[in-house]
Amino acid sequence: MCGRMVINLSPETITEIYGIIQKIDRERNPRYNVAPTQDIPIVRQNPDGARSLTSVHWGLIPSWAKDLSIGNRMINARAETLAEKPAFRAAFKHRRCLVPASGYYEWQQLPDGRKQPYYIHPGNDAPLTLAGLWEQWHSPEGTVIESCTVITTSANKAIASIHERMPVILPQSAFNLWLDDHTQRDKLTELLVTPSNELLTLVPVSTMVNSPRHTGPECIKPVDV
Repeated sequence: MCGRMVINLSPETITEIYGIIQKIDRERNPRYNVAPTQDIPIVRQNPDGARSLTSVHWGLIPSWAKDLSIGNRMINARAETLAEKPAFRAAFKHRRCLVPASGYYEWQQLPDGRKQPYYIHPGNDAPLTLAGLWEQWHSPEGTVIESCTVITTSANKAIASIHERMPVILPQSAFNLWLDDHTQRDKLTELLVTPSNELLTLVPVSTMVNSPRHTGPECIKPVDV
C-alpha cells in the first residue's frame, strides 16, 4: 500500500518533469512525513490540454458520499478493481492524475510483533510519479472538496519482503496516456503494472515516522536494524 509519503520536489523539478507552466508555491516544501487526510499535490490535465498542479485532500471522497469521512478508507485503490468499484470507476474513466513524490514509507511486520518502517525511494533520488485518481465532492453546506487516491498493485520482489502491495509508478513516457481523457481502458490497464525490482531503494528508518507529528528530515535518516 502507500500510507505515508515524502514530498521534496523543487518548483523547477516539477516544471521540467510535468510540464507545468504556472507559478509554483515553495512554502509547503519539503515535507518528510505526509499522512492521509492531509493535502498533497497532484498533476492533472485541463480541458484545454494543458497540465496544472493543485493540492487536494489525500483520501478519495466519492461524489455520492454522505460525508467526507469515507475518504479515510480511500487513500489507496487497487489497480485490479478500479473499473468495477463504485468509489473509483467514474474517476478511473474521467479523472486520472499524477501524484509527484520523492518516496514513500512502508512497515515490515517483525516476528516479535514490532513494525520496522522503511523509506522507499529511487536510488538516484529522481522523483517518483504515482498513478492516482481525483474526485470532487459537494458537501450538504455547499463546500466543494477535491480529493485523490493512490493506485496500488502487487509488490515486486524487492518490496514483497516488506509488504504485498506497492504504488503504481508511471514513467514520464506514460504521462500523456494516463492523463488523456480519451485513452482507451485497455491502454490504461497496460500502465498499471508492478514496477521493476531495480527502481527503488529500501532504507530502514526510525519509528519516529509512526507519528505524523514528526515532519523533519530526520524521518528519512537511515538506522541500523
